[in-house]
Amino acid sequence: MVLNWKSGGVLLGLVFFAAVLLVKPIGVSTQFVILDAIIADAANPGLITATDEGFTSTNAYLAKSGGVYAKNAMNPLNYSFVFVLAMALGAFASAMARGGVGREERRLPAIWYANYGDTPWKRYGMAFLGGFIVLYGARLAGGCTSGHMMSGMMQTAVSGYVFAAGAFAAAVPVAIMMYQREG
Repeated sequence: MVLNWKSGGVLLGLVFFAAVLLVKPIGVSTQFVILDAIIADAANPGLITATDEGFTSTNAYLAKSGGVYAKNAMNPLNYSFVFVLAMALGAFASAMARGGVGREERRLPAIWYANYGDTPWKRYGMAFLGGFIVLYGARLAGGCTSGHMMSGMMQTAVSGYVFAAGAFAAAVPVAIMMYQREG
């Protein structure tokens, strides 16, 4: 089954609305910090400690806000962390429900091929680098595209609109520079 972009957009909007209404706004970039903290605490067991007031950390970032990040790292089975894991599991389940990732989906897009040739590993590297830059920027901004732009705009937060404008103001010129030849 193929979902067109209009139906997908409406469904995504309904999911975001339900999440904000029933639980809290969706945001995922903080969960990468939590995963890092889980790994760092496993490597350095003294990083996060329990106190009478809750949790704290020798890392100032994990200790801020009353140790909320430290607490989430020690108890990762919370809504936000499980949501991030469910996104990956949902993507996998969706691909398997469609019969797996077919040859057509593994093929390089025509616009990539026109600009960079038959270089799938270069594309993977660029996708990883782009994802890293976006995640780094999201942490600098205090949230990600799902938190700032999607959840924020849905709640009519000015910061959501400013973030969206900034994201597109950066993305459009970069895309024009990267893809000068049409596919």
